[in-house]
Amino acid sequence: MIEVEVVGVRIELPSNQPLVLLKELTGERHIPIWIGAPEASAIAFVQQGIVPPRPMTHDLLVSVVAAAGRAITEVRIVAVQDTVFHAELVLDDGTRVSSRASDALAVALRVPCSIYCAEQVLDAAGVEIADPEADDEETGDQETAEKELKQFREFLADVEPEDFEP
Repeated sequence: MIEVEVVGVRIELPSNQPLVLLKELTGERHIPIWIGAPEASAIAFVQQGIVPPRPMTHDLLVSVVAAAGRAITEVRIVAVQDTVFHAELVLDDGTRVSSRASDALAVALRVPCSIYCAEQVLDAAGVEIADPEADDEETGDQETAEKELKQFREFLADVEPEDFEP
């Protein structure tokens, strides 16, 4: 398992399909995962620090797990089959609960906990969008982020979900 982080939620144009972008912490591969609008909102809310007046479904799940005396310790993206990403919530007693990747990510950001991705998933769906020449240059964090965003937008212009089928 390789630790990843949620870069953010983006909207793919022209289809207006939301996706969440993950990036491996120790490398340059990114994983775009197409998700539904409610899950995209749930992830974006947490990242923007928006707290709704009443708990959303993912907040409720985290509260129920805590009320049952358990804790979610990590989230794992364990497989991709026919462009569908499969995940697991791992509880503090070792119990694993199957989940859609988008829901698992929304929960992980709320706990918060580490997110891991199976190496075979990164190999199948990971895309390297970093500029290899950027390693030789000394650039600020903002400039690097802008370059990554530009490269990702260029990548999205031509990618289709079918491109990630094995």
